[in-house]
Amino acid sequence: MRNNYFFIVVLFSCFSWAQDSLSGDKVNINFSGYIDGYYAYDFSNPNQSAKQSFFYNHNRHNEFNINLALVSAFVSYQNIYAKLSFHGGTYVDDNYSNENIKNINEAYMGVYLDNAKKSTIEFGIFSSYIGFESAITGSNLTLTRSILAENSPYFMTGVRYNYKPTAKWMFSGMLSNGWQRISKQDKRVAPAIGTQIIFKPADNSTFNWSTFFGKEFYGTHLGMRYFSNLYWDKSWNSKLRTILGYDFGIQETRFKDNKFNHWMSPVLIAQYTINDKWQSAVRFEYYQDKENIIITTSSPFNTKGYSLNFDYNINSKAKFRMEARYLDSKEAIFYNNNSNNFSFTTSMSYEFN
Repeated sequence: MRNNYFFIVVLFSCFSWAQDSLSGDKVNINFSGYIDGYYAYDFSNPNQSAKQSFFYNHNRHNEFNINLALVSAFVSYQNIYAKLSFHGGTYVDDNYSNENIKNINEAYMGVYLDNAKKSTIEFGIFSSYIGFESAITGSNLTLTRSILAENSPYFMTGVRYNYKPTAKWMFSGMLSNGWQRISKQDKRVAPAIGTQIIFKPADNSTFNWSTFFGKEFYGTHLGMRYFSNLYWDKSWNSKLRTILGYDFGIQETRFKDNKFNHWMSPVLIAQYTINDKWQSAVRFEYYQDKENIIITTSSPFNTKGYSLNFDYNINSKAKFRMEARYLDSKEAIFYNNNSNNFSFTTSMSYEFN
């Protein structure tokens, strides 16, 4: 770990030197960062450190900790650009447990293929193109992420082509190592395919459709997974913003008889800006995974969720957040054989660029 931190310091020192020495060649470097500290309490009082096995953010019970600390450098020169980000925190501990590379958040380079910069090709480790909630949770409408966002990819590794013909449309296609993977699990499997279509009919409205097609393990069986994520992000006025999302996926369970199981999740989030300092948000969600394809619990996963958030904007870069979250399941899947769960989370975050 000490060598990793030394490498980070040396690398960013080199970036700073490059910015000074090559500024005449119009090399542009932008540094940014984010830190999110939190305290969470699960009222079922679990005796393990994590609140729930299917959450990967703000998931330590009765403990002050850092969810995510992130530092990034974005470099561009002529028609070439690259991004390198390093991170740490409990988000990394929980979400990268199966990866050999844990400290890299993003590492990719891209090339503009035309003078108008309408098309690009990129290669490396990316933040996921799926979903409306980022790992940088300070930019999300709610403090914690939705169940559907927590259980779809945070990151992808591969090659991606982007085409933006107008300000209203963007199209992307991707070949990746699979469903949230840096290291490929089975080298014999063909790359997974991903697509994304973004339509912005106006500045205050965004429609997004993302898909994933590839072979993934379900237990010990390697079968096809087909997945779709749809959402509509709309600001109705200066006060009210809503996001309506829907995930649907199917997983091949036995190749011989071509049997498939499915999971699905609708979610609605509404945020209201009270004044320059205060915002509030509510979330209604449902996640159904009867065959435990994505979420592994002792019984079929059929859970409703309700959240109430209050945010205090300290300034344009920092905020303090509070969230009460209630989960209600048809089965006793929570700690102490409970069919419901209540938790309270607070966080303070700071972002710079």
